[in-house]
Amino acid sequence: MKKLFSGIGLVLVVVLLIVGAQTVFIVGEWEQAIIIQLGKFKRAIQEPGLNWKIPFVQTAITLERRILASDAEPAEYLTMDKKRVVVDHVTRWKIQDPLLFYKTVRNEAGARARLDEIVFSELRAELANREFASIIANEREPAMEAVAFRSSEKAKEFGIDVVDVRVKRADLPNEVQESVYARMRAERQRISKRYRSEGAEESAKITATTDKEKTIILAKAYEESQRRRGEGDAEATAIYGEAYGEDPEFYSFVRSLEAYDKFLSKKTTILLPQDSRLLRYLADSQKKK
Repeated sequence: MKKLFSGIGLVLVVVLLIVGAQTVFIVGEWEQAIIIQLGKFKRAIQEPGLNWKIPFVQTAITLERRILASDAEPAEYLTMDKKRVVVDHVTRWKIQDPLLFYKTVRNEAGARARLDEIVFSELRAELANREFASIIANEREPAMEAVAFRSSEKAKEFGIDVVDVRVKRADLPNEVQESVYARMRAERQRISKRYRSEGAEESAKITATTDKEKTIILAKAYEESQRRRGEGDAEATAIYGEAYGEDPEFYSFVRSLEAYDKFLSKKTTILLPQDSRLLRYLADSQKKK
């Protein structure tokens, strides 16, 4: 009998533990819950703490209270000025009405699918009323606020509150980017060519100016040398004239020596008449010998 009662007691303990586990549950600070009884909603629990439910009849479904993010795939849009732009955005949202959320989208995956549809639609409508430059130039805050507001209004029917919609990246489509980069390269090459041409032109101007200055300097130097040479010749002529006036014979002798120095050198042969005045002093020196 003791063994029988011990076995029954053990079974009761196990049953009580199972029933207790099915009766009591904890809602964390980052969670909220709804109680479903035979497929019908009974109540919502949005405060953290220890809670209870009817075992095996009621089910507790926990949902997030924290802000969630939906990171959608980049999509292409058309702006007001008919330009294509690829926008990569992220939507931050939270579950506002857990019962409505559960009834309409069931879980986070279903919520993200619905949210993506809403936000894509609102983005398309908003960007169609915006200039391309305002989207690319980081002036898109007003547009994103408008998208978030309208998206939140539509998401309320799913028990969702949209906190904000943020643009992570806004670019041109790949094929347009290549075209733009090609135009940019061509423009840079054109500017580079113009700078090189201007540099060559400036170099030619500098060279021409330098050559002109060089020519002027050489001409002035030549003029100065000729002037000084003329002054020297004049002075020499004056000296010669003075010498001739004082001693004509000595003057004639000096001029003859200068003539000898100019046309006579080693191995020079000259044929002159015997009575040439040019050889007068040479002949006199030979006679003296």
